[in-house]
Amino acid sequence: MFNGLATIYSLVNVVADHIKMLLEQGIEVRLLVSEDLKEEERWGIYLDPRIEWVKVCNHYQDKQIIWHDYSSPKAVIHDTFLEEAETIGRDLTDKLQGLDVCMLHDILFQGWHLLHNVAVRYAAERLPGLRFIAMTHSLPDESQVGNQVAWPHSARYSPLPNTDYVYPTSCGLKALSRQYRVPMDRCHVLNNSLDILDNMCGEVKALGRQVDLLSPDILIVYPGRFTTGKKFEKVAMLAGALKSISTYEIKVIFCEFPSMDIPVAQYKKQIKEKGMYFGLKSDDMIFTSDYGFPNGLPRYAVLDLFTLSNLYICPSYSESFGLTVLEAASRGNYLVLNEAVPALEELGKDLGACFLRWDARNFGFSTEETYSPSEKAYYEDNGKRILMAMEHNNIVTARMNIRKKYSPKWIYENQLKMLLPAPVNKDFSS
Repeated sequence: MFNGLATIYSLVNVVADHIKMLLEQGIEVRLLVSEDLKEEERWGIYLDPRIEWVKVCNHYQDKQIIWHDYSSPKAVIHDTFLEEAETIGRDLTDKLQGLDVCMLHDILFQGWHLLHNVAVRYAAERLPGLRFIAMTHSLPDESQVGNQVAWPHSARYSPLPNTDYVYPTSCGLKALSRQYRVPMDRCHVLNNSLDILDNMCGEVKALGRQVDLLSPDILIVYPGRFTTGKKFEKVAMLAGALKSISTYEIKVIFCEFPSMDIPVAQYKKQIKEKGMYFGLKSDDMIFTSDYGFPNGLPRYAVLDLFTLSNLYICPSYSESFGLTVLEAASRGNYLVLNEAVPALEELGKDLGACFLRWDARNFGFSTEETYSPSEKAYYEDNGKRILMAMEHNNIVTARMNIRKKYSPKWIYENQLKMLLPAPVNKDFSS
């Protein structure tokens, strides 16, 4: 029941993420807000024309209703509380008609929402087919467990009919059940999500609408001029070996920009064939030139992609420094570099990189690698070492989990979806 949409209020951002999840699934959203909310405060997803905005009564006897803080059950209830609650309740009964589920954000918990808590209960009695999902975003209040609490304060410690209770972490479920005096099987986890792509540049957002950048366990980003000297195929081959020896989903994003060294279609085909032979699927390898960026991605977009990726492989034949290595490392990527290139060896030692050997140009001479018993075996043997190092690197692991398990898509598919009735015709957030 927002009366403002300032982004400094964290709940505004949480609700925004839930609205995105629902809209992306084609679920109709009716958003109930205070009639005093100013429409010019809307931003981001709140501007989406698919949202049905409905304003709820916030006046009684031609005066604006004041939301009092009743966090303490000893607080004295103001004289017109019940009349105001019934006025809002009648309005809610009308505006919740025809909906399948009503999502409540802190309405049952917050003391300054006690008025709306009672109003929702008024509406619930008159709409027995309506289901509620009641989210608590603060530490549950167990202070009144076992106590008799007088009405209307008791609304903050009593079950609401036909309701599932939700908390952001599993550690709070027992306390949640105790506060509302409901069985544990009515309490569920709904993590807050982090929509990393929402804060990315337009180019990465556009790519993200076409390519799944969030679900892969290992995301490899390799930018460079599309020349054989950059050894794009070696990145695909090592990535394939990593996939073949693990259960990880792996995706490689090649951020290539034009070169005249070799026909583009021919080199892409070679890279894909090599990657697939070593263990990748065709759609595990993405060339950004195939997705609207024929001249390459700008540097700021590559840096954003490095924020999403967690492994950087550089098998390049020759480098004078390796600025891209610094860029990948600065975004927390695990580094695998060509030890045979002096500049990469020097830089990699300073950055704690993992080294493999590929063909290289050295000072005054070139080196050519041979692998026994095979190049595939070499990648698989060293791949085990790479995966183990990544799994034991807390930062790399945390970044992968945040991108995968706390994305809006994952939260919806694994947590929110099971709370919604099927099929859902309309939904409502307040």
